[in-house]
Amino acid sequence: MTTLNINGRSMAVDDAADDTPLLWVLRDHLGMTGTKFGCGMALCGACTVHLDGQPVRACQTPMSAAAGKKLTTIEGVGATPTGRAVQKAWTEVGVPQCGYCQAGQIMSACALLKAHPKPSDKQIEEAMSGNLCRCGTYTRIRTAIKQAAGMKATGEAA
Repeated sequence: MTTLNINGRSMAVDDAADDTPLLWVLRDHLGMTGTKFGCGMALCGACTVHLDGQPVRACQTPMSAAAGKKLTTIEGVGATPTGRAVQKAWTEVGVPQCGYCQAGQIMSACALLKAHPKPSDKQIEEAMSGNLCRCGTYTRIRTAIKQAAGMKATGEAA
């Protein structure tokens, strides 16, 4: 049995091997379906979660890597001030189209804003470059990140 700290709660996983990807532990063993499967190769970012505050791809991170660490998923990120600000901006800007990639996008945006509260365009581009959006909402994603940071879309402080 492995005990994971997910969104501030201890959760026991007794029916998964240590090398089971976190994505499948979350979705299939714990019923937490907010984290999405995209490519299974850590290339698209749909499965992004935070492990001790750092964004990781749950499809390629084994459950054993999360033991003893703090795991935050899309279900729990809204409990943080940054998470609430990002989710609010996402809604106000109207970022999602199909919405499939948005959990991973939000998780990456939250990690960015935690590291860089007033990110430059280059920092946004670098932090979000591993998250793909087939609907092409990249301009709205950038706008929402800046709004969540309290910045104008031009990059000037609000």
